[in-house]
Amino acid sequence: MKTLFDKIWDAHVVTTVKDGPTQLYIDRHFCHEVTSPQAFSGLRARGLKVLRPERTTLTADHNIPTMGQDKPIRDDTSRFQVETLEKNARDFGLTYYGLNHPKNGIVHVIGPENGYTQPGMTIVCGDSHTSTHGAFGAIAFGIGTSEVEMVLASQCVLQSRPKTMRIHFEGRLAENVGAKDMALYMISKMTTGGATGYFVEYAGEAVRNLTMEQRMTLCNLSIEMGARGGMVAPDETTFAYLKGREFAPKGERWEEALAYWKTLKSDDGARFDKEITFNAAEIRPMITYGTNPGMAIPVDGSIPTLDEIEEAGRGSFRRSLHYMGFAPGEKLVGKPIDYVFLGSCTNGRIEDFQVFANYVKGKRKADNVTAWLVPGSWQVREQIEEEGLDEILREAGFELRQPGCSACLAMNEDKVPAGKYAVSTSNRNFEGRQGPGSRTILAGPLVAAAAAVSGKITVP
Repeated sequence: MKTLFDKIWDAHVVTTVKDGPTQLYIDRHFCHEVTSPQAFSGLRARGLKVLRPERTTLTADHNIPTMGQDKPIRDDTSRFQVETLEKNARDFGLTYYGLNHPKNGIVHVIGPENGYTQPGMTIVCGDSHTSTHGAFGAIAFGIGTSEVEMVLASQCVLQSRPKTMRIHFEGRLAENVGAKDMALYMISKMTTGGATGYFVEYAGEAVRNLTMEQRMTLCNLSIEMGARGGMVAPDETTFAYLKGREFAPKGERWEEALAYWKTLKSDDGARFDKEITFNAAEIRPMITYGTNPGMAIPVDGSIPTLDEIEEAGRGSFRRSLHYMGFAPGEKLVGKPIDYVFLGSCTNGRIEDFQVFANYVKGKRKADNVTAWLVPGSWQVREQIEEEGLDEILREAGFELRQPGCSACLAMNEDKVPAGKYAVSTSNRNFEGRQGPGSRTILAGPLVAAAAAVSGKITVP
């Protein structure tokens, strides 16, 4: 009896070092401009080529601006990193989706939408949120720069085998509750270290009922509770999403792939190292109040009091609230906000824009709010325009930007100023994550839309 994780891992083992790591074959490798330059320099220094160039795909996303992409990048460091990625792609004969390429976008958005990401694969990238791809029933995880070099040179990586955990979301989600709310609820219960050392499989009725885009959001945030990655067993929802995508199998190869993909599920009676169950009906729209994703409450809930925090954690709890300008026991509903960010590899897909646009239709953006609406790729932006969502957003006072990681992290021009509050659909609310001194409140697209219209934290 094997778990889904065991089946995929075992099929990719090349060798195992006694009392040491596993040499794991990698099916798909993604690269962006931030974590790859030293890896390519290492190849040059050793006179090595990329072993299997067809299995590596490059895109620029972290450093690129989200307005004026037809002009040179103004920031010298950002421009140098993007130009270096382009040169490395050219020198090593790799597929590269640079600025203004129709397939350009955030690495964890373009992989699935182009059909690169498929069930049963091992997938890596020099980026912690590679866990996103696990939504397709793949083992997907982030790696460091030295490991990026290892994969480029050998198409393998050395990894210690993680333990396995299955998290069940039983029952159905309430109205206005989405995958982001599930994830924030889960991390608040598990804490940011509750899954350290584990690879998580998500299961249960609520997970089966999620769309592929929602599953990607859930798997994306696995890393925020310390997990090595997260995955969902592929099913008809997965197959329907993949069928016809450019790099997905076609014809007879599709039928062969489908037959294999249908075997990718945990066997009845398979043993996990840990199993946890949540009642999906208990989850409400969520927001964060602190400086890590585990500090989350229902939008209409209250920040915990000091008595509710374990004594060992009270110091960091106080520091976090001081940074955010909040108080123990305080309710956040009605708190004015300054920025709203819709985007990132967590919530920058078409469904996220559909949810946001559906809410703001016929309403107006609050005057006190600066809104950055950033599609995860050019394909997402094209679909937004095809569906007329851009018109709905424009009439409500919003402007659609160009693709990129944007305000998820302070590596480009989209920085939230010090002291300002941003309701953000991204994945991390660490101190300064969206700009030095910025204050981030994580939420899903619906809660973000409600804040953008009301100018304050609002129950949608």
